Amino acid sequence: MDRSATIATAMKEPSMKDHKRLLLIDDDPNLILLVKDYLEFRGYEVVTAENGREALEILEQDIPDMIICDVMMPEMDGYTFVEQVRQTERTSWIPVLFLSAKGQSADRVKGLNKGADVYMVKPFEPEELVAQVESSLKQTIRWKEHQAKGGENGSRIQVPFDVQLTPTELKVVQFVARGLANREIAEELNVSQRTVESHVSNMLGKTNLHNRTELARWAIENQMA
Repeated sequence: MDRSATIATAMKEPSMKDHKRLLLIDDDPNLILLVKDYLEFRGYEVVTAENGREALEILEQDIPDMIICDVMMPEMDGYTFVEQVRQTERTSWIPVLFLSAKGQSADRVKGLNKGADVYMVKPFEPEELVAQVESSLKQTIRWKEHQAKGGENGSRIQVPFDVQLTPTELKVVQFVARGLANREIAEELNVSQRTVESHVSNMLGKTNLHNRTELARWAIENQMA
């Protein structure tokens, strides 16, 4: 990425300038500088950390609207960091975007299973990063509005208390909650679309829900996504 061209492009494009605060974690100072500059020109406030341990110290004092995190870092890697974020009630809701040089399907699946909401492979286009950030923030806003209203008709989705999903079904329902189509989920998991459709059908049967929308809402309400 050419820094001057990147920033020039950023200054020309409109954005969500509502002072959203982002926590950017990476041990590469050049990437930190480039991404921080780009996001700040897009109207975001950016706090930075060099590794997961330093980021946890920041989270003790301040809660960002979103976290952008490298995977491979010294002292505490992204996997360990995100697991701790998800286990803490005050931070478990924060959307997390993983940045990684590893782009194999297995790496993407591992990152998402560890708790990331988005997985991007380096090198990436700055415009795509911003698009992913804005998409995640909008989804969080929708989720908070949904929670504030108490859900559709003022009640939560009801499913049998003993529903158990397989590891693969859990991966699929997380993608469904993020709004991905079956074709896109199949590409992410490196399986056929028919296989994804089968998993969705099985989950609808287990939960007694009627459609993907209800399935997504159930996953969000129960913090599976």
